[in-house]
Amino acid sequence: MESFLLESQCCPALGIKSCDFQAARNNEEHHTKDISSRHLVVRRGQPFTIRLHFRAPVHAFQHALKKVVLIAQTGEQPSKATRTQVTFPISSLGDQKKWSAMVEERDAQSWTVSVTTPSDAVIGCYSLLLHILGRKPRLLGQFILLFNPWVREDAVFLENEAQRSEYLLNQNGLIYLGTADCIQEEPWDFGQFERDVLDLSLNLLGTDKQVEEWGDPVHVALVLGVLLHALKEKSVLPTPQTQSAQEEALLNKLRGSVPILRQWLTGQGRPVYDGQAWTLAAVACTVLRCLGIPARVVTTFASAQGTGGGLLVDEYYNEEGLQNGEGQRGRIWIFQTSTECWMTRPDLPQGYGGWQILHPKAPKGSEVLKACDLVPVRAVKEGTLGLTPTVADLFAAVNASCVVWKCCDDGTLALTNSNTKYVGNNISTKGVGSDRCEDITQNYKYPEGSLEEKEVMERVQKKKLEHGEDNGICPPSLEIADPLYLFLEAPSSLPLGGDAQLSVTLINPGDQEKAVQLAIGVQAVYYNGILAAELWRKKLFLTLSANLVKRITTSLSSSYFERRPPENSFLRLTAVATHSESSLSCFAQEDIAIGRPHLAIEMPQEAEQYRPLTASVRIHNSLDAPMKDCMISIFGRGLIYRERNYRLGPVQPGNTLCTQFCFTPTKVGLQRLTVEMDCNMFQNLTNHRSVTVVAPELAA
Repeated sequence: MESFLLESQCCPALGIKSCDFQAARNNEEHHTKDISSRHLVVRRGQPFTIRLHFRAPVHAFQHALKKVVLIAQTGEQPSKATRTQVTFPISSLGDQKKWSAMVEERDAQSWTVSVTTPSDAVIGCYSLLLHILGRKPRLLGQFILLFNPWVREDAVFLENEAQRSEYLLNQNGLIYLGTADCIQEEPWDFGQFERDVLDLSLNLLGTDKQVEEWGDPVHVALVLGVLLHALKEKSVLPTPQTQSAQEEALLNKLRGSVPILRQWLTGQGRPVYDGQAWTLAAVACTVLRCLGIPARVVTTFASAQGTGGGLLVDEYYNEEGLQNGEGQRGRIWIFQTSTECWMTRPDLPQGYGGWQILHPKAPKGSEVLKACDLVPVRAVKEGTLGLTPTVADLFAAVNASCVVWKCCDDGTLALTNSNTKYVGNNISTKGVGSDRCEDITQNYKYPEGSLEEKEVMERVQKKKLEHGEDNGICPPSLEIADPLYLFLEAPSSLPLGGDAQLSVTLINPGDQEKAVQLAIGVQAVYYNGILAAELWRKKLFLTLSANLVKRITTSLSSSYFERRPPENSFLRLTAVATHSESSLSCFAQEDIAIGRPHLAIEMPQEAEQYRPLTASVRIHNSLDAPMKDCMISIFGRGLIYRERNYRLGPVQPGNTLCTQFCFTPTKVGLQRLTVEMDCNMFQNLTNHRSVTVVAPELAA
C-alpha cells in the first residue's frame, strides 16, 4: 500500500512504509483460502496478523507509538454507539473478548501485530485505520469479517469438524427431488467461494440498514430470507406453455446457485421459471454458507402447503378420476425444499437452538422482517405452536391429513373412502462427508403411531381448540353401511418411452353383489401439485359378486398419452370406484416419477494432482426412436478449468453410446465430476462421480 507519515509533537516524522495484511496466511488459518488469497477474509473471534513496516528504525519513535491506536469500522455511518466503529491500542497483551491488538514479533523496522475480534462482532466489510493522537487517521487497508463456526463462543459454533466441512466448506451439494417412493438426486454447485459470491452476498445484505445487528446470525438469516424471497418473486417467470426444444433445454440448465444469484442481483444470465422455484432454498444455502453460517438444503416429500396452519387439505376429483380444481385449505406438494441453518437462539426459551428452518413468505405492510421466520426444527417436532409465527404452518406441512372429495356431475360433493395420505415423508438431506441420502424425518416428527406422536397431536389439537380453530383439525368420518375397498399398485417410475404394469384391486366384503364404475386417470403435475396436463383416462363398468376380491391389471405406456408430459413434471395416477346404488366412492392415488435413461460414468476413485485422468461415459438407448443431436458436457471445479462440450452422432434404438475424455486434476481433496447429456428426446440428463485428488509424491 502507499506509504504515509505519522507526525507528532514528540517526533517530527514517524514513517510507515507499508502494511501487509498477509492474506494468504490468514485466510488459510481462517478457512477462507478458497474465497481469496489476495484479499483478507477472516472469521470473528479468531486472531489474524498484519505486518507494519517502518521507514526508519522504530526504537527512535518508541515513545510516540504509545499514542498510536487502531480503528476498525464498517457500514456507511460507523459509530461507537452502534458497535460499527471501535478504537483499540496496540499493546503487549491481547484480549479474546473484545477488539485488541498485540505485538507478536518486532525488529528494527517492522512489527507483526495480532488483531483479535470478539466472537459477537458485527460482520461485513471493515476499514482498518491507524491513528496517532491529534492527527487524521490513515487507512491501512480493508478486510471482510465473517461468522465463525470454529469458535465456541460464536452463536454459529458447530462442534463436529466433519459437519463444519460439509455444511460450510463443501461446494458440491446434492438436492433430492422426485417422489417419496422414487427419490432422485440432483447434483448442485453451491459455489459459495466463487469469485464474486461474497461481494454479491454482502451487497444483498447491505440492503438492510441495521448494520449494528449484523453480529446476530438470527437477524442476518431473516434479512437474507426476506430479500431472497423478494428477488425470487421478482425474477421467477411463468413457464411457457409451448416452447421449442432449444427453449426447453435452456429452461433446465440449472446446475448451481451462482448463475441464479447473479441473475437476481445483476439481471445478467438466464431467468428462473416457476417450475424451478425450489432453487430458492439452494441459493439461500449458498449465501448463508458464504457468510459463515452452517446451512443445508432439506427436502420434504408429500408436503402440505398453504394450509394456514390447519391440519386438513382438501382435494377434488371428478367422476373420471381426474383432479378437478383446488381446495381452499392448501395443496399437497410432491416435494418441497427448504433451508436449514445452525445457530443458538438466545431470543427463545432454552432448548431451541441448533437447526433452524428459514421460512420466507410474501411481505405484508412495512414490517419487512416479519415476512420471514426462523423456526427451530425442535419446535416443529414438539408442536410448540406460538413459539414463532409460522411453527403452525410447518407443523401442518408434515402432519396434516388429506380429505378427498368427488365432484359429482350434478354439482354436489361426495366424501370418498380414501386412504389418508401420509404427509411429511422421507425428509432428506445430503449426508455428511458422502453422497448418500440421509433421512432426517425423526428430527421433524415422532414415528407414526407412536405414543409420542399421539401426545403431540393431542396437544396441538387442544391448543387450536382453545383458540377457536375447531375447523380443519380432524378429518371428517364416513359411515359405511355397505363397504367397498379400492387399492392401487403402480411402479415408482415410468421409463421414458417404456411401459409399466399397474393393478387395481377391488374388494366387495358384503353379501350382495355390487355394480361398480371404475375410472382410472393419468395427469401430469408439477412438483408443487399444480396440474400440468391431462394425459390418459379409462373407464370400466364391473359387477362384483359378494365377498369378491377382483384384481385388474393393465399396462401403462407413455405412447398412450395424448400429449407428452411437460419437462420436470410427474404422473399422477388416480382410481375412483363408485357403487352405483349407494353412490359410495373409493379413491386411491399414486404419484409416479418419469424415469430417464441411465448415464453411466466410470473413473478411478483416486487420482493424483496434475496427472491426466481418463473417464468414460456410457448410455444405452432404450427408447423406440433414435437419440439425435447428442451433446455431452463435462465440468467439475478443481478437475476441469472450463466446461467442455462434445457433439456426438445419433444413437439408434437398442445401441449404446460410449465415449472417453481426459482431464487433469489441479486441486487436492474430494472433487466432483459432473456429466450432462442433451439430445432431441430429453435434456439435462446428469450424473456425477466423486474422486479424491492427492498431492503428488515428492521425489526422494
